[in-house]
Amino acid sequence: MNPNNNGKVFAPDTKFLLGLHSSTETLGLGVIQIDKSGTTFKNSIIKVNRDLSNYLFDFVEDVLPSRLWTQITRLAVSTGPGGYTGTRIKVIFARTLAQQLNCQVDGISSFELMAYRVSKQFIHQHQSQSFWITQALKRRGIVAGKYKIINSESEKIEIKELQAPLLLPLNKKVSPSFEMCHDIEKDLNRLLNISLKFYQQKKKSAWKNILPIYPTSPVQNIQKINNVYSKL
Repeated sequence: MNPNNNGKVFAPDTKFLLGLHSSTETLGLGVIQIDKSGTTFKNSIIKVNRDLSNYLFDFVEDVLPSRLWTQITRLAVSTGPGGYTGTRIKVIFARTLAQQLNCQVDGISSFELMAYRVSKQFIHQHQSQSFWITQALKRRGIVAGKYKIINSESEKIEIKELQAPLLLPLNKKVSPSFEMCHDIEKDLNRLLNISLKFYQQKKKSAWKNILPIYPTSPVQNIQKINNVYSKL
């Protein structure tokens, strides 16, 4: 991290990509200077505990001064699963900023970000097979998402999310599977790289379509969930 970045002068046409990732009480923020071949401008990993709602603007200001926010041309945010409050706050922040700036925002599940990491363990023996990432929640059950490797080149691994994270029915088993494990820094970098690729591909991603993932929410369309479960 370069502490002098906040005082650096940028041309008015400099473009930035801002990423926000958190699935725990640790927040990852990263900025890429798009017109410098994806050069990382600054990133920060912060232990926020329960302070995110009070200090999120300050945390973002630290990695990218607010005087430069009008030069954000794309945002990326992890959409969960994660803590209810933290997930909601960062997704709302990204949606609101994208709306105000009229820019694209990419929403990627935290399970999908992890899938890139575990794919390296999976790729040689099971390249054509899908796999699951699971997380056991105390007194709630097991949340799981399903993924498949669609490009196995070591430098250009691509993952497709076949099923967004959801709460599995009681006694439902899925395999092969990997237990959710957190690495905020690596997953933040993956989030930024995915969003940069989408920017280069000129992929559209409107803020209206970016929603937080709440697998254990009691307010759900039961019929829709049953339809999903029947396909697992």
